Parts: sequence; C-alpha cells; structure tokens
Amino acid sequence: MPGYVLFTAVVLIACLLCNRLSNKLGIPMLLAFIILGMFFGSDGVLKIPFDNYIFAEQICSVALIFIMFYGGFCTKWSEARPIAVKAILLSSLGVIMTALITGLFCYYVLHIELLESFLIGSVISSTDAASVFSILRSRRLNLKYNTASMLELESGSNDPTSYMLTVLSLAAMSGTVDSKKMTYLIFAQVVYGVVFGVLVAMVAVWVLRRFRFATAGFDAIFVFAIALVAYAAPAMLNGNGYLSAYIVGIILGNQPIKNKKALVNFFDGFTGLMQMVIFFLLGLLAFPSSLPKVMVPSILIAIFLTFVSRPVAVFAILTPFRSKLNQQFLVAWSGLRGAASIVFAIMVMTSPVKTDNDIFHIVFCIVLFSILLQGSLIPVFARKLNMIDSDSDVLKTFTDYTGEVPVQFIKFTVIKDHPWKDKAIKDIVLPPDTLLVLLQRHMRKYVPNGDTILQEGDVLVLSAKALEGFEETGLSEIFIGRDSKWAGKTVSEMSIEPDELVVMIQRKGEIIIPSGSTIMEQEDILVVNQM
Repeated sequence: MPGYVLFTAVVLIACLLCNRLSNKLGIPMLLAFIILGMFFGSDGVLKIPFDNYIFAEQICSVALIFIMFYGGFCTKWSEARPIAVKAILLSSLGVIMTALITGLFCYYVLHIELLESFLIGSVISSTDAASVFSILRSRRLNLKYNTASMLELESGSNDPTSYMLTVLSLAAMSGTVDSKKMTYLIFAQVVYGVVFGVLVAMVAVWVLRRFRFATAGFDAIFVFAIALVAYAAPAMLNGNGYLSAYIVGIILGNQPIKNKKALVNFFDGFTGLMQMVIFFLLGLLAFPSSLPKVMVPSILIAIFLTFVSRPVAVFAILTPFRSKLNQQFLVAWSGLRGAASIVFAIMVMTSPVKTDNDIFHIVFCIVLFSILLQGSLIPVFARKLNMIDSDSDVLKTFTDYTGEVPVQFIKFTVIKDHPWKDKAIKDIVLPPDTLLVLLQRHMRKYVPNGDTILQEGDVLVLSAKALEGFEETGLSEIFIGRDSKWAGKTVSEMSIEPDELVVMIQRKGEIIIPSGSTIMEQEDILVVNQM
C-alpha cells in the first residue's frame, strides 16, 4: 500500500512539473502527460506493466464526468447565447457528419469493415473541451465574431453526441439489438439525458440558494455529488449521463449561487487532475512497440479528419449562417481530439464486441497528431487568418472571469468620540476609492443617502478595491499565552520586525482592530501581516 501511495504522489508531482515545463516550452500540456505515461509504461523507461483496460475505463469514465460538468459550469451563457444555435448544430449535427464521413473513408479507402469503420468515426468525432479551454486561456486568444464562445460551447457539448454514436455502433456490432431497441436507445440517450439534467440542476440550485452548510467547503462537496448524480441517474436508464452532467454544469454555472468563486477554484483544480489522470493512463496503456502496426492507417485517418471531414461538417453548418470564411477555417482547424476519444476508445476495448483493428492505439496516434499539430498551430492560424481581436478578453466567455476590479467590504462602528458622529454623510471625507454602501441602526439595515446623520452605535459597511498584485504579503498568528512577556503591554511595545504589523486581535470571540495603545491580554490571538 505505501508503495502505491508513493507512486501516485510521484506521478502527480511529475505531472505538475510537466505542466509548468510545457507552458515554458510552448508544448501542449496534455501531450506532456501522455509522454510521462509512456515513460512509466510497459515499453517505457520504468517498464511498469499495465494493461488493465477495465480499471482504466472506470477511472477515465468518472474523470470525464467532471470534465463534462466543468465544461458547462465555466461557459458563460450570456456570451454564448448569440452563437448558441451554431455551436449546438456543430456539437450535434456536426459530430454526426464528421463520424459518417470519417467512417466512409475508413470503409472505402482503408477497407475496414463497415460497422467498425463507423465505430472509429464515432469514437473520434468529438472535439476536446479541455484542450480548447487550455489553449484559449493560456494563450489569451481573443477571437473575433464570438468564435471563442462558439468553440467553447461546441467542444463542451459535443462529447455526449460522440458517446451516443459510440454506444449505438457497439450495439449494432453486437448483433443483439433490433430496430425497436435501437430506436428506444436513441430516445433514452437524448430525452433522459436532457430531462435528468434539467431536473437535477433545478434541485441543486434550490438547495444551494436556500440551504446553508455547516462548514465552509461543504457546498463544493455537494456540487461534486450533484455531478455524480447527474451522470448516474440517466445512465441507469440507458440515458446519456454525460449530456446530463453538461446540462447541470451549464445551468449551475450561470446561476447566482453563493461561493461560486470557491467552487470554480475547486473544480478547476480537480478537473485539471482528471485530465492528468486520463492522459497519463493513455500513455501508460500505450505500447510504443505496437504503434508501427497502426501508424499508417492512423495518420491517414488523422489527416482526413483534420483536412476533410471536420472542415466539410463545419462549412456545411456555418455557411448558411453567412459566417466569415476566416472564422470557418479557424473553427475547422480547432477541432482537437482528446479526453473523450480516449475514454470511448477504452470503452470499446472493454466491450464484448470484437474488432479487427487495434482501435485504442489508432485513437492514441490520432490524439497525438491532433494535440501536437493542431494544438500547437491554433495561435499561428488565428493570427494568419486575422482572427485576433485586441479589443476583447477571451476570459469573459468563462463564468469564473474575474477581470473586473474585485471589491472587498470594511465594517466598523461609530463610537462615542468618533469624528464622524453627528455628521451628515455628504460632509464626511471618505478615503479614496471607497463608498459607504450600508448602515445598520437599531438592528435595521438600509442604504443611506448624503443627508443621513450618523449616530453613536451606527454600524457602517464601506466598499473598496480588493488587494491585488501583493501576493508576497502573508498573515501569521501569534498566541499570547499565560506566561507571555507581552501580556499586559501595548502593541507599540511589542518587538516585531520592521516589515510586520499587527492588523487584528481575536479576543474571546471578539475582533479588535488595534492601535499602538491597545493593551494585549492573555489568550489573545494576534494576526500579523508579513511582507
């Protein structure tokens, strides 16, 4: 057991270091995780034997739930609404067209059996939200014509369509499903996925708005559980759990729920971990010695997918909307393959259906080709196609955007000798960039105006710009014990470093903002600001 724990820790640390290194070298982050997995794998340097597709499929399927959920959660609907019809058509009809065209290529050119050809097309038909989000954010690609929102909404919502096509292809290849069962399966995939997604989201929003959790952070655990429910409930009825999880994510992410920033930080880190897991397992499962056998068909499929089937689908859908030609070219090029294709390929390997080709390693090569070539050149293509918009910010298309100036609040009480006592608010000189936003008097709260006269005992709330750009500052605590030499002395008498300041004293549940003359007492907790 300790050995497995140590191995997991080493892998996670290595993934984080690869992430940092890939950003500096300009290498797509997810490619670094694949290479790391290959380094540890059976044909790699450390030669760790691992070919358990069932275990990998279970882990990756759970990981994909949260990638799908967060794909919806961080999509800002107000930005996506103008292009929603285009994006939804790309994520549904576009995926189907891509799968069919690619399947026909595999059948007629590569002479792969018909149903297996369409299975390959289905597995690789969706684009990867994680890769698209990563490139748009890390390179700050501000694109014209709402293209960033279109790519985000499309890539975040097209995995369920690819999953449905994969399930249908496997069902057809098994030979145990007749036309009636196939029709019901299509109905269940779409209808149950949508209905459960909306219902679970409505319940989650109701709870988050009306229920206060006992401990900070429990709301993140609740949303974590909701994402699992969103997938599992429809999946038990053959519904599309990934579609449900995405719908729940997009509804929750666009609601004014409490602690959203903390939720974003939690799921941003967690889905990053899930991406590491999926791409590391892909590298770990891959046998480089098997790649030469599938290299030729894999490269041919990847080239056809990149330059023919994806562009045909994009142009067929966007041309009727009179979309700009340079926009269509960029959208066509930005169809990266990634996590979902990997999970669906592993799902094929664990299914009872027998295939004539090594679909896992074919998908492995296609994903490598897509991330390395397409992912690396998206910024170049965006500039060459004159699609960079210097007047916009791509981060505004995400619900966790915090580019606006954040605000913090200050609360204090007007005491007997306070200089503001008995003065009108309009006669008070407030500090720069502050605003008096709330006044509480005799347990009643209201927004004051300039003629309001402040009285002793009034509780005031001021707003000001939050601290930014001072990450080097930090807080520490000093406990004044019974034997402390500072008990009974003033704050000014306390010997601390020149760049330190006592900013707060916690005393028996009371918060005190000290001055130099404040006397410290036993069991006080001093909060010290350190540079």
